[in-house]
Amino acid sequence: MFSFPKTWKPLTTMPKMIQPMRVSAVAIAMLFSSVAAHAQGSSNKPPTTGLTSEFIYKYLVGEIAGQRGDVVLASNIFYDLAKSTRDPRLAERSARAAAYAQQPQLAMRAATLWAELDPASPEAQQATTQLLIGSGKLSEAEPHLKKLLSQEETRASGFLYLNAILAQNPDKAAVLKLVQSLAKPYPDLAEAHFAIAHSAWAAGKSELALSELRTAEKLTPGWELAALLQGEIRLKNATEDALNFYRNYLIEHPLANEVRLAYAKLLVNQKQYEAARKEFAPLTEQADSNPEIAVAAGLLSVQLNDYKQADRYFKQALERGYNRPDQLYLYLGQSADEQKHPEEAITWFKKVGEGEQQVEAKLRIANVLARQGKLDEARQQLQGLTEASSEQQVTALQLEASMLSQAQKYQEAYAILEKAVTTLPNTPELIYDFAMMAEKIGRFDVMEKQLRTLIALKPDFAQAYNALGYALADRNERLPEAMTLIEKALSLSPDDFYILDSMGWVHYRLGKLDKAAEYLRRAYTAQADPEVAAHLGEVLWHQGKRDEAQQTWTDALRKHPDNEVLLNTSRKFGK
Repeated sequence: MFSFPKTWKPLTTMPKMIQPMRVSAVAIAMLFSSVAAHAQGSSNKPPTTGLTSEFIYKYLVGEIAGQRGDVVLASNIFYDLAKSTRDPRLAERSARAAAYAQQPQLAMRAATLWAELDPASPEAQQATTQLLIGSGKLSEAEPHLKKLLSQEETRASGFLYLNAILAQNPDKAAVLKLVQSLAKPYPDLAEAHFAIAHSAWAAGKSELALSELRTAEKLTPGWELAALLQGEIRLKNATEDALNFYRNYLIEHPLANEVRLAYAKLLVNQKQYEAARKEFAPLTEQADSNPEIAVAAGLLSVQLNDYKQADRYFKQALERGYNRPDQLYLYLGQSADEQKHPEEAITWFKKVGEGEQQVEAKLRIANVLARQGKLDEARQQLQGLTEASSEQQVTALQLEASMLSQAQKYQEAYAILEKAVTTLPNTPELIYDFAMMAEKIGRFDVMEKQLRTLIALKPDFAQAYNALGYALADRNERLPEAMTLIEKALSLSPDDFYILDSMGWVHYRLGKLDKAAEYLRRAYTAQADPEVAAHLGEVLWHQGKRDEAQQTWTDALRKHPDNEVLLNTSRKFGK
């Protein structure tokens, strides 16, 4: 909804007519009569014939209609009364009621009458303009916009609002033409050139936009708003161009915090985290009233694994009145958890209030408790999540099953997931976890059935094809089918090291050692996983490259000394 500062009230504000009636008709008539008398001092006087009984009756019907929610009837009645009395206040009431009821034609009719009856009213002009623009009638809206922009005290801010009110119009070329026409009388106004630049950019004319912004910069040197738009336009063309622009601008204008924030965010997007942190540091010192900056700096510190600095920023944001404190409690809890302070993490998580984030906090508390070996307490946390959404219930069940699996209570984990896929059917992640748990307890029949169900349910679930293909290859069964399944998985996710490992393993089972080694090397390069190391070493051993195989296992065992697959493989070949 468009607005010019100082005078504009949203057209769709609910009219004051919808109030419970607690006064008699005579009192209302007397009240309205006094209001009408007061308006006699204006240049557009209401009729002096007095209030008739017919007027009072219609007015009351309109009030009652509005009170009962029939805003369209109320708008029609006030429109008829405005026409007969020539009272602009009734036309305004009709226009606002029609806009509130989302009746654009009726609102347009009433607003046009309002502007006609009170041509000096900025609100009437604004309402008419808003409705014309909403209807796509830019040429009809132009004279109204010109009249509004003729007022010197709101002209600059009016140009800044132009693009906001015109943004929904799909004909960007027509919008640009209109803005250029409106700006033409004001060549020395930076805001006029800014409005042209904004509409030119929306119309795909970035060179024109940059040219207008350069003119605006000459008229108002160091104007941050123009610099921000220029940065956006340059970013669309080339990231490095935008970075250079921001960097040079900040050398000349070191206190331009909004530009510095945009620059810092772009550095984060480009994963230049250390450079971004240097830009956030002065922002957090200067922007005492903006806790959002402290939060952004905290998240950046987390990205850099500087949790102590992150804590300082998050606590700073709390002190500055950040409006989503529960989110900060979660961040601080996660930071404490990463720093191996489980009790402190739980304390922060428990501060989170009711709502969706409280469920997330309880899930995290359960995770911390499980890692402390407090499995029963952790499960109690999860089983008490009655307020959780379906998605959160899935997460809770998966987490509980994972806890039991890590405690080697595979049968209990299997039972939970079996119940879960019955309670929450057609949930791909649950079905996958259930299939994997079935494989752990030797129920290959259940695993295969569940994975085929999952493939039918979600044909692009790459890991389902991979898991079934790998299971067949590992058992040295139905190898052509295993190959087909893994090929399908690889086509869906070509860089997944798990799938590359599976492809290497099925080639190994087929006796294609060179091809197997090729895929396994690719997998191990992508991720130095201990099971991939076990597979690669076994293939190298059979290729006769026993020293390399031994070295592969030795290197992997230094990092993963307890990995069962790696230990068994190295022992199997005499290490």
